[in-house]
Amino acid sequence: MRIVRERPAATVGAVLLALFVLMAVFAQWLMPYDPHQQVGPVFGTPSTAHPLGLDDGGYDVLSLIIQGGRISMEVGFAATVVAIVLGGGVGILSGYFGGATDTVLMRITDYFLVIPDIPLMIIIAAVWGPSLGHIVLVIGMLLWTGTARVIRSQVKSVRERVYVQRARSLGASHTRIILRHVLPQVAPLLVANTVLTIAVAIFDETALAFLGLSDPTAITWGTMIEHAFDRTAVSAGAWWAVVPPGVAVSLVIMACSLLGQAIEDATNPRLRVAHLSIRGFRIRPVRPARAEA
Repeated sequence: MRIVRERPAATVGAVLLALFVLMAVFAQWLMPYDPHQQVGPVFGTPSTAHPLGLDDGGYDVLSLIIQGGRISMEVGFAATVVAIVLGGGVGILSGYFGGATDTVLMRITDYFLVIPDIPLMIIIAAVWGPSLGHIVLVIGMLLWTGTARVIRSQVKSVRERVYVQRARSLGASHTRIILRHVLPQVAPLLVANTVLTIAVAIFDETALAFLGLSDPTAITWGTMIEHAFDRTAVSAGAWWAVVPPGVAVSLVIMACSLLGQAIEDATNPRLRVAHLSIRGFRIRPVRPARAEA
């Protein structure tokens, strides 16, 4: 909360993200129409009754945006939970124990790091069928690698601090040291990575849904864009069927990026030093030497 109050970028990101979360939570009461009910002509223009117009099936775009945001946010947050639990756990274990544990876990991380998400999702959709659960699984399995590397480097620094060494010399168990001393130190960085991962997860969900790899019966921002392109909304001049879901995705990604970057800058002292401006340093003018009497 202190970071949000003191940094304008974090304030903007937190407000935007809170608005979308509230929209997803209260979607049932905010939707002006049933998103599964045709309420007008195909590609109906925006009007007072339908502020964002109608899509290719005559459904209200505003209602679809609200309902699609609910599902997109659920998929994004669920995939982020999977990624953060895996990445945080692997990073802490690898950084704390080191040695053979670090080598094995980092080689596994490198293996998942090079797997492309879209080809993997195409294979999973072909074998198991397209669904939101498969998208959550794939995104969560592939996004944890970056978090694991960041947390590992931070834990390697924390484990060498004096209070950790003192707790180890007093006979504290590894579990106690990790939970009481290591985890609280890396928690702010983990929160920052969580917010940034939400943005990537929502973007990946939208991209995969646009390619037709999501559940075709679910309403998401990606499926809205997919249907608009399949029904040649752009050629028909129905920009309102494409622009609103695209703007919604962009706003959520921007909000998560602003908030996550602000938290990371505030909690990582190395970034604070790296962002110092050269104008912050003043060079004293050279004074001429006084002439000897």
